Amino acid sequence: MNRLILKYGYPITVVILAIFAWVIYRKVSHGWNDVVVLAVAAVIVYLLALPAFLYFWPRLTVNGYKRAILKQGLGGGPIPINTLYAVPETAAPSGAGGSLMATGAEDLLYVGGWLELAKGPQVLHVPDMSGRYYSVQFTDPARSSNFAYVGKRTTGTRAGDYVLNGPGWKGTVPDGTTQIASPTDSVLVVGRVFVESDGDLHEAYELAKQIHLEPLGR
Repeated sequence: MNRLILKYGYPITVVILAIFAWVIYRKVSHGWNDVVVLAVAAVIVYLLALPAFLYFWPRLTVNGYKRAILKQGLGGGPIPINTLYAVPETAAPSGAGGSLMATGAEDLLYVGGWLELAKGPQVLHVPDMSGRYYSVQFTDPARSSNFAYVGKRTTGTRAGDYVLNGPGWKGTVPDGTTQIASPTDSVLVVGRVFVESDGDLHEAYELAKQIHLEPLGR
């Protein structure tokens, strides 16, 4: 749905504006009083619809990712909850095989998954990236906002373990791990690993596959 809207957004907008212009023309032909009523109605609809759109659209977009991840996956089939999948090839989002996670760069491998933390925390493990750029972002679907990052720019490139817990969790974080508290039990995870060249693809993919999750205490 989101891709269709993005693809056909301009033609749909033109059609809507053309219909609106035709309605205005018909109202003018019957007198300006009808136009005033129409304008007042349009303002009321705008004032009601704009806040609703700003509130619901980001949530619908992120939850669209959830449905795609759990039902279709990122090229390797459906991705179970609390599991991360590394896309083995780089791809532009405009290409026929473009990754759902792709955001424009063609020198990145993407890692994605959906977390549900109601039954307990998950531990994110990242390998030693030896200076390579990578990032893992955590998105709150209730607000469509990123609440934490792990990666070269925020935590460095050494190996690490990060405990992700939902609201209300009262457990103890093991020594040697870093806690990341999520504002909600549901979390969209998007990871990116830099690929320097075609010859570097295999090594980058092996590192991307090592970014994984497991339940706390396993």
